[in-house]
Amino acid sequence: MTPSEPKPLNWQPAPGIGYTAARRPDGGMNLTFTSMDHATLLHWREFALEHLYDSDRQTRNLYDLRQVAEIPGEAINLAAEANTDPSARNIRLAVVLASEAVRQRVMEIAAISASPGGGTNLKLFTSLTEAEEWLARPLESMT
Repeated sequence: MTPSEPKPLNWQPAPGIGYTAARRPDGGMNLTFTSMDHATLLHWREFALEHLYDSDRQTRNLYDLRQVAEIPGEAINLAAEANTDPSARNIRLAVVLASEAVRQRVMEIAAISASPGGGTNLKLFTSLTEAEEWLARPLESMT
């Protein structure tokens, strides 16, 4: 694999899992959640940590949570764990959501996983178009 080639996605759908993952044209990932039940969260955790393990370059990821009505405490703990991994500093993450309740829970994750000099560069959106525009900006302007 050359630096310009995206690494393999290594994601397989599983029965009853409430999210999908696809490789973005820029090498990042699009994840769309329909559920945040226990099985989905465990599947996502394994997948996310595997991708952080050998993260070596800036990446753009989009999490589409518009179909999620509630984020359970377990999701907050697992997401905070992934976001505090040192490799997470290489990620620009756009989160698209549809409700104030979900926005509040995502802000909890961001607050828990905030650390000096590290962590994911996260921005929240209610519009998929605006999220894509932000992700398309040069990675050097990660604001």
